[in-house]
Amino acid sequence: MPLLAAPNTLPELFNAFNQLTVLVVGDVMMDAYVWGKATRLSPEAPVPVVNVSRTEQRLGGAANVALNVQALGATPLLCAVIGEDQGGDQLLELLRTTGLSAEGIVRSTYRPTTVKQRILAAGQHLLRIDSEVETDLNVEEAAQLTARYEALLSRVDVVIFEDYDKGVLTEPSIQHFIALARQRGIPTVVDPKKKNFLAYGHCTLFKPNLKELREGLKLEFSDTDADRPQFEAAVTRLRELLTPEIVLVTLSERGVFVENGHEQRTYLPAHLRTISDVSGAGDTVISIAALCVALNLSAAVTAALANLGGGLVCEQVGVVPIEKQLLLEEAQEVGLQLPVYTGR
Repeated sequence: MPLLAAPNTLPELFNAFNQLTVLVVGDVMMDAYVWGKATRLSPEAPVPVVNVSRTEQRLGGAANVALNVQALGATPLLCAVIGEDQGGDQLLELLRTTGLSAEGIVRSTYRPTTVKQRILAAGQHLLRIDSEVETDLNVEEAAQLTARYEALLSRVDVVIFEDYDKGVLTEPSIQHFIALARQRGIPTVVDPKKKNFLAYGHCTLFKPNLKELREGLKLEFSDTDADRPQFEAAVTRLRELLTPEIVLVTLSERGVFVENGHEQRTYLPAHLRTISDVSGAGDTVISIAALCVALNLSAAVTAALANLGGGLVCEQVGVVPIEKQLLLEEAQEVGLQLPVYTGR
């Protein structure tokens, strides 16, 4: 599907989001929460006894990215592998209740659904229990995932790779998936992790954070204020290795950095906020960036809007999708302009 014409105003942009379909491929997971009260220690061991008051299951990983895409008005399609287990049943039920399609989901008897269970009491995070494997997909699973990806690709405007190093995305599958998208003129945006960091050659937009940039390139540098030359040298090295069109690096409380190989490198500071929880901010950033890339926006505008959205979700407690109307109002308030498209 070819790139769409770039909108000229913010309302046009946010309306255009509604016309997009996004394929999110990668690691989905369940985020499970157990809340309770801890008033005494166990007689069996020096650990707190938690009396459970409520439990909750939420979509996590690539599925939370899909929720953000949906909240922005676009149509997400998930492509992932889950287990034939209770966690997989719960995940499919959550997809159904949130209105997300499961047609790209492969179920496997060889691996469990990734579930991260958090135990909380009196506002304190006491324990996290992870049920998962990180081994690569076997031949059968990989073939099924590829078949789902190929079947869905013709319907989408952009592909998001959401990689958590759980084995669903591998170097051969990543290279095959990007090549197929490039053949059809479909842009690809990447939220990487360490294992496959250098597998995403020729993607459209590559979005690591500082930690991922250091680990992925095996380079040491501090933050962008104290060590800017080394940071920018790392970005140059990244471009040499992967040749992405756009490099977007999230800098935590310092905002974002973006460059497209043509324009001047741009540092966008974070907007002043009351930070409640940074969980899920990266999912929001990659979702907004993907929609902007699909609509052929400039790298600078893409980064500016993604920076706004990532900050907004940090004001909320827990992993929550972006609020579209709030993002539009904030973009208008800060005077974000959509220049005439002149190339990324």
